[in-house]
Amino acid sequence: MARVQEQVEHHYYSSLVERVRADGSVLIAGKTTLRLAKQFGFCYGVERAIDLAYAARKVFPDARLFLIGEIIHNPEVNAQIAALGIRNLLDESGRPHVEDLGPEDVVIVPAFGTTVPLVEEIKRHGCRIVDTTCGDVMSVWKRVRQNAIEEVTSIIHGKASHEETRATASRALGNGNGRYLIVLNLEETDRVCDYILGRVSREEFLREFDGRFSEGFDPDLHLQRIGVANQTTMLREETEAVQRKLKEAIALRDGSDKNFRLFDTICGATQERQDALKELLIQPLDLLLVVGGYNSSNTTHLAEMGEQSVPTYFIQNQECLENADLIRHFDLHQKKEISSEVSWLPQADINARIGITAGASCPNNLIEEVMLRVLSLRGEKIPMI
Repeated sequence: MARVQEQVEHHYYSSLVERVRADGSVLIAGKTTLRLAKQFGFCYGVERAIDLAYAARKVFPDARLFLIGEIIHNPEVNAQIAALGIRNLLDESGRPHVEDLGPEDVVIVPAFGTTVPLVEEIKRHGCRIVDTTCGDVMSVWKRVRQNAIEEVTSIIHGKASHEETRATASRALGNGNGRYLIVLNLEETDRVCDYILGRVSREEFLREFDGRFSEGFDPDLHLQRIGVANQTTMLREETEAVQRKLKEAIALRDGSDKNFRLFDTICGATQERQDALKELLIQPLDLLLVVGGYNSSNTTHLAEMGEQSVPTYFIQNQECLENADLIRHFDLHQKKEISSEVSWLPQADINARIGITAGASCPNNLIEEVMLRVLSLRGEKIPMI
């Protein structure tokens, strides 16, 4: 593992980022002030997943190695994993190709985990499995399994298409007696509450949530006793609001909340990064750069938080900063990368205060590249690294 960590550090470490962190997370160069969030970038779960993937290549140098999808949601990191000769088990449509797997093959489960049926199918082929699933994700699985045992339906706050949510939903079935329903946001939570309180017809409810509940789901039966779980990278405030709304609806219907289960399944690292961004946004800023993969849920939520307070640009890497008048960034509303021909960067002859944060799947070397690119576009002297 020492050799593995040395290799990982070589790929993703940044001496500049570490130096700025040691200086209070502030870098001042001429008329430019860069402020880093106190917490950003790789969390423990992500580091562990990457370390295990690198280690698998060393431990099984001659074996075929396959990864179920992406190790984490960052294109640069996934490119490095592919460069190790680790192939993607999923095709472009997301279908796993397990037909020709055998006992000599190694399959890596990503940090988000994967579904129970897929794990069982891989085991039937006799493959060796390297499981990098994050411990916080497995804590959620423990809760939804308990719900299934107690015949409590798990209401999962998350994105139905996300790997983690699909994996959690499969555990919510337990041994076949469990049920689940997935809600994305507060609007959908309100619709569930409306059904609990008799304000929505059965047909309308089933149509609205089609594809997001377990097989055989009967809202008349399976919304009698419920418990809330969540995709670990969701906004804490939103998950807490989901819990509160459902608890109140159950209490209003039943006269008490005894048929509601509550467990805290918020990821600590996700919350730390959200709290750090809140603290950063208290500072006067001219703009915020959020760095990370566009399909990263926790990074997306950081961008959502930022745009409520300051001009915010969600970028994948420094290459998105074309020049001082052109930036490529992910638009949360259009759900695609766009190019904005605007003076996004303050002119070089005036003071600029720029905040920078990143999701839990973004390595420090990408943050360094963004910082250096901003300083270069501002015409500032590049600090010695």
